[in-house]
Amino acid sequence: MRPPRPRTLEKALRVIEQLLQIIAEQQQRITALEAKVATVEEQLRQSSQNSSRPPSTDPPTVARPPARPPSGRRPGAQPGHEAHARALRPVEQMDRVVPMRPTHCRGCGAALRGTDPAPRRQQVTELPVVRPTITEYQWHTLTCRQCGVATTAPRPPGVPAGAFGPRVTATVAVCTGVYHLSKRTTAGLLADLFGVELAVGSVTACERAASAAVATPVVQAVRHVRQQPVIHVDETGWRQRRQRAWLWVAAMTVVTVFLVHARRGTGAARTLLRGTQAILVTDRWSAYQAWPLAQRQLCWAHLRREWVAFTERGGTAWRVGHALRAETRAIFTLWHRVRDGTLSRARFQAAMGPHRRRVEAWLRRGTACRHAKTAATCREVLALAPALWTFVDVPGVDPTNNAAERPLRPAVLWRKGCFGTHSAAGSRFAERMLTVATTLKQQGRHVVDYVANACVASLHGQPPPSLLPDITRPPSLRLATVSNT
Repeated sequence: MRPPRPRTLEKALRVIEQLLQIIAEQQQRITALEAKVATVEEQLRQSSQNSSRPPSTDPPTVARPPARPPSGRRPGAQPGHEAHARALRPVEQMDRVVPMRPTHCRGCGAALRGTDPAPRRQQVTELPVVRPTITEYQWHTLTCRQCGVATTAPRPPGVPAGAFGPRVTATVAVCTGVYHLSKRTTAGLLADLFGVELAVGSVTACERAASAAVATPVVQAVRHVRQQPVIHVDETGWRQRRQRAWLWVAAMTVVTVFLVHARRGTGAARTLLRGTQAILVTDRWSAYQAWPLAQRQLCWAHLRREWVAFTERGGTAWRVGHALRAETRAIFTLWHRVRDGTLSRARFQAAMGPHRRRVEAWLRRGTACRHAKTAATCREVLALAPALWTFVDVPGVDPTNNAAERPLRPAVLWRKGCFGTHSAAGSRFAERMLTVATTLKQQGRHVVDYVANACVASLHGQPPPSLLPDITRPPSLRLATVSNT
C-alpha cells in the first residue's frame, strides 16, 4: 500500500488539531457548567442550619430535629409539678374589695355571723371603658384701644400645636414603631379601643412628634454604647425610598441602638461606631476589617453553620467539616461551664489550648481541599484566626453574636410588613423607636410611659428622660411614670 500523499497528511493533521481544539474548548465549557451546577445545587441546599439564612426561609424539605418519642403521660402538668399561679396583689392596691360572707349554714340552715380571718381570695382584672379627655382651648384676640394692635393669647407650655396630646402621640408611635402595625390599622385600633378618631396623616404627624421627642436620648444612647468595652454588631437589609439600604445594630447588655444607612461597607460601620475602642463581636463581613484582629471576636454560631456546609460537600470537605463541628461542640461545652460558673477561667484557658491547635490544624488542611469554596473559606478564617479566640482571654466577650441578632428579628418582620421606609424622616423614626423599645425592654421599663414622658418634656421645653439605665434601682423598679401636667 502506498503511503499517503503529503498534502493529504497535512490536511488530516489540520483536522485533528481543529478537533483537539474543539474538545479542549468543550472540556472547559463542561468544567465551567459543572462548577455552575454545583454552585446552584449548593444554593438550593442552603438553609438556616448551614448558612446565614433565617429559619423562616427554610423550605419544607429541611430536616427538623427528630421528635421525642411519646412518654405515655397525659398532657399538662404532671404529679409533683410546681404550680405557677398568678400572684395576688396586696389588698391595699385593690380598687375595690367585696367581702363575700355566707348568711346561713349549708348543713342546718342556722344563721352565720363573724369574719373569716383568712378568706379565700380571688382577684378579677377588668379593663375600664376608655373615653378620651378632650380639652378645648379658645384663643381670644383683643385689639388695643390705644394703638390698635391686635394681640392673641400666647400658647402656654404643655399645650400641643396639633389635635393630640402626648399620651395619644406615644400610643400611636408605639403601635407603629414597636408593634409594627400599619398606619390604617393603628387608626382603627385607637378608634375601637379609645374612641380617638385619627386620619392616616395624623398618624404620620404623631410619629414625627414622637421621633423628635426621643431624638436626644437616642443620641445619648449611641454615645453610651460607643464607650463600652464590648459591642455586638450586625446588619440586615432594609428599604428606604424603594432603594436598597441597611439596618445596623450595636448591642450591649442594657442599651441597644440602631442605624438605617444606605451602605453596608466600612463607612457605615464607622458611622455607627465612631471613635469606639471596644472589642467588636461580629461575623466575617468585610466591613469590620477596618478594626484590628485583637479588637474583634468572630461569631462561632456563624462558623458552625459553615462547618455544616462543609459536611454536605463530601470528600475532604466532609472530613474537615466533621472534625470542626466536633471541636466546636467541645468548645461550647467548656464555654457553657464558664458562663454557669462551674469552670474557672484559668482552667478554661488551659483546656482551650489543644482545641485551638486542632481547629487551626484542620483549617490548614481545609485550604488544600479540592472544593474551591471550602478551601477559600478555610483560608479566610485562618487569616482571621486571632479573632477566633478573644473570648478565651478577655472576660465579658461572648463567642456568639446572638446579642445583636436577636434585636434584628423584630426589625426584619417590620421590614417585611411595611417594605421599609419611604423617607429619611421615616428611617429616623424607625431607628429611634427600635432603639427605644429594645433598650427599655432590656431595662424592664415601660415603653408607652417613656415616650409619653418624652413628649411631655418636649412640650414644656424640658430635657427628655434618659434611656441610660439607672444603676441605683433594680431593673424591675425602673419604670417611668407619666406626669399629669
